[in-house]
Amino acid sequence: MIPLQEENTCVIGLQWGDEGKGKIVDFIAERADVVVRYCGGANAGHTVRIGGEKYSTHLLPVGVLRPGKMNIIGNGVVLDPAVLFREIDALAARGVAVTPANLRISYKTHLVMPHHMQEDASREQSSEGAAIGTTRRGIGPSYADKMHRATAFRVADLVDETKLKHRIGQVVGEKNKVLRALYDLPPMDWKQVFELYRDFGRRIAPFVDDTTFLLLQYAGEGKRMVFEGAHAVLLDVDHGTYPYVTSSNCSGLGVYTGAGVPPQMVQNFLGVIKAYNTRVGGGPFPTEQDNDIGNYIRERGHEYGTTTGRPRRCGWFDAVAARYSVDLCGVNSLAITLLDVLSGLDHLNICTAYKYRGSRLPYFRADMDVLAEVEPIFETLPGWRGNISGCRNFAELPPEAQQYVKRIEQLLGAPINMISVGPERAAILMR
Repeated sequence: MIPLQEENTCVIGLQWGDEGKGKIVDFIAERADVVVRYCGGANAGHTVRIGGEKYSTHLLPVGVLRPGKMNIIGNGVVLDPAVLFREIDALAARGVAVTPANLRISYKTHLVMPHHMQEDASREQSSEGAAIGTTRRGIGPSYADKMHRATAFRVADLVDETKLKHRIGQVVGEKNKVLRALYDLPPMDWKQVFELYRDFGRRIAPFVDDTTFLLLQYAGEGKRMVFEGAHAVLLDVDHGTYPYVTSSNCSGLGVYTGAGVPPQMVQNFLGVIKAYNTRVGGGPFPTEQDNDIGNYIRERGHEYGTTTGRPRRCGWFDAVAARYSVDLCGVNSLAITLLDVLSGLDHLNICTAYKYRGSRLPYFRADMDVLAEVEPIFETLPGWRGNISGCRNFAELPPEAQQYVKRIEQLLGAPINMISVGPERAAILMR
């Protein structure tokens, strides 16, 4: 029996993303009724392997892969309708039905518009701006317009064609001036934008709902919920390694505003960690191994982005950074993934503290300038040989692998209840 399913659980990544959250959400969703995506946009990617087949989602909660589950896209997400419907159609072609019976979308969810993608790509390419490695999918500009308010679009706008036509004509005209002045871009045809989004609106209308009302109703009925985080704590716009972060509150702290639920509705915070560390794009990475070790991890772990295909930077496990995430979000249970990737290494290093300007710095400071200077202090543990992907009990793991898991558990101050030892849905052992 899975102990986390007696109450509602928020699943969050504790590193720089790509920890395998999708697989963990899918696993615990077996005993849940509702799966809620509460942050991020199409710049996130969750992967689940079922029966040798690979399924990837970017906007849809992975609960759509389990029949009989209700899935919610919350107001904290920024939604690209084109990506949403591509995902729905691709899954339908593989026999997975996504309909209003198993997917509801908040009317408060903000939209990614064509000008957001233009702005995102142009800013990254600009020689005057410092690129931060975005996916160029318009996520940041969409969140920025959410704060600007006057130039933002929400799902509710899609289902009111008269209002949508007026607002697109007004906003696209304004954006054309800005994009021309900043990046010398040709103007967009507002009528084409309207026709495209009008059609999106007609298709999305049956999915639109007041999801906060739904979730409160489900809570009253005693239904179990899993809140599916995207990205990770160290990419949180407020608490991550700013400015090399995403544009949303993707830590556990963002679940309440992003899903539109009160704190009492989330009892468990399950933190997901890789057995090593990876990072995509720019920004400091104290334990990075830009060498044969890093290449070994990358190739064994297939460390290439689900969304972009970009190779990920790889390094040793950073317990200082992960402990920061555990403490910040009140994590009370851990899942460690990709433990099998480390098989074959003679020794393993764990960063237990930093050295900063000659002094020991035992804690994590989410400050780009400080992290750029720190030197990791490593503790070395023995590695192990052999394929562990068939293990289904903790006692079946090599003693060295058990020691590695126990040491990380000790350093992070929370129990590791789940261990993933392979890509398949069933390759998880419980403690």
